Parts: sequence; C-alpha cells; structure tokens
Amino acid sequence: MGKRLPPKGGGLSREGGDNMAEVKWIKIVTDIFDDEKMLLIDGLPEHDAIIVIWFKLLCLAGKQNNGGVFMISDKIAYTDEMLATIFHRPLNTVRLALKTFEKYGMIEIIDNTITIPNWSKHQNLESIEQAREATRKRVQRYREKQRLLAESNGDSNVTVTLRNGDRTREDTEEERDIERDSEEDGENTLTASQAECPFAKIRDLYHSICISYPTIKAIDGSRRKAVAARWRTNRSLDTFEELFRIAEASPFLKGQNDRNWSADFDWMMKPSNFTKILEHKYDDRSAGEYRPTGVFGTLAKMYEEAGNDETGNG
Repeated sequence: MGKRLPPKGGGLSREGGDNMAEVKWIKIVTDIFDDEKMLLIDGLPEHDAIIVIWFKLLCLAGKQNNGGVFMISDKIAYTDEMLATIFHRPLNTVRLALKTFEKYGMIEIIDNTITIPNWSKHQNLESIEQAREATRKRVQRYREKQRLLAESNGDSNVTVTLRNGDRTREDTEEERDIERDSEEDGENTLTASQAECPFAKIRDLYHSICISYPTIKAIDGSRRKAVAARWRTNRSLDTFEELFRIAEASPFLKGQNDRNWSADFDWMMKPSNFTKILEHKYDDRSAGEYRPTGVFGTLAKMYEEAGNDETGNG
C-alpha cells in the first residue's frame, strides 16, 4: 500500500520482552455506539460478530501495548488466521471484520501488518505511565516512613506516640490513594464477557418494554457484572426481550401484592429471579390470589379451617 511501519524504537520495539508493560485496561468512550462508524457496522448482517472482534482487537492492542501494531515479535505479524484462532471465531468472520475496519479507517494494513491508527494518542499511554510512576513514588514514601517508624522503637514512648499519630494522619492517606488507584484499574478493566455483552441494547429493550418499572441511567459497577453474567449464560437478546415482556405482563411483579412491593431491573438480573421470570413463576400471582407460605401459610390455613367449622356448626 506504499506505507511503511515506523523504525524500531519509539515504543514499538519488543526486544527483551519488558520494554513496555502490559496495559491492564483500555479507554472506551461511553458513546462509542453513537459513533458514525459503529452505526454503519450495526447495519450490517454480521454486526454483532464484527463488533465483538473490534473489542477483542482493542483488548489485544492494550495487552500488547505496542502502539497499536499487532506483532507477535519484531519479525512476525499477526495474520487473520492467527486472530481467528486466538479470538475463537470463524476465519471468514474475522476476514470480513478486518475488511470492514479497514474500509472505515479503523485499522490500517501496513507492510502486511495490522495497525490501529493513533492508538497511543487515543489511549493517552503517557498519562497512564505518569499515574503509575506517581503511585510507585507514594508506595516508596510509605515504605520509607514504615522503616523510620521501626527504627524509632528505641525512642521514648512519647516520641513513638507522636510518630504513630503522624502515621495515622499521613500514611492512611497514602494507603487510601494506593487502594483507590487499584480500584480504578479494576473498574476500567474490560473483561472478555463484558466486551461481548450488548449492554446498551439490553438497556434499551428494558426501557421500551418495561414501561411500568423504574428506569435505569447506566449499566455499570455490580449491575454491569450481573448483566454480563446473565448474558454469558443466555447469549441472546431474544431471551432478554422475553424476560422483560413476561415481567411487564405480571401484576405481582408490578406491585399488586400484599407487600406493596415491586420488582426493578437489578432484581430481575439476579440469577434465581431471572430464571423464575422466564419460567412464568410470577404470571398468576396477583394480589387476590396471593397465599403466604411457611409458618404464616400454616397459620392462615388453620385460621381458614377454623372459620369453616364455625360456619358449619351454625
């Protein structure tokens, strides 16, 4: 195509194996599915498969941290056959996806090597490294304070007490910063099952069908994990559509019960509730038909039988 890969160096060399650390998370904008290119892909027959392969490519690029250049080594570039193998997808589907990405400028093929243009710019890898360096320095300062505190054990109790007080105020803040950095890394990690899950479509289905239930603003945090888990088991938007239609048709789940309780999206995504709704366990449980169970059910039955006996004796 007339283009050439950049020379070795500048962050692209993989000699020695540890030239660049593996990136544990990648940046994905929240409106990615509103992007013009993604909208065009969404109109294709194989749109779901193509989008999954795009996220797999992004994750692989982050894992390699090679400036968006897909190379196994300095001399071996990833081929479509290799990607089909590691992505566990049919070769023809991978080839279709790569052709689509190249058509829309999402990738470039340079010297028979797949690349993502401006990868480092979009991912702000320098900022990531700066944040990591700041974290390393905080850890180093914390450990130095711990060492000095240990060496001060021979001082008077008053001195130790004062230093312990200083540690409580200062080092606790260091610990919190370190923990927060770790949590942010974890929250931004896009797992394989989450990358494949069509969160936006599931949210839209819920809002369009379950009009009697509370709306949701976003699918994130623990909610994201729950939805991804249900998707991993079912892997069909038709299943979620059926779930929401059954729930919307259930008076019991919408609040017509003796507790004035109603379900919501998070309740539906719990594994046992998800299954029970699909099995129509809540279809006929209206307020007038509700019967208590357990100890309360036994007492209610005894009370009802006692009333029937009095009627018969009268």
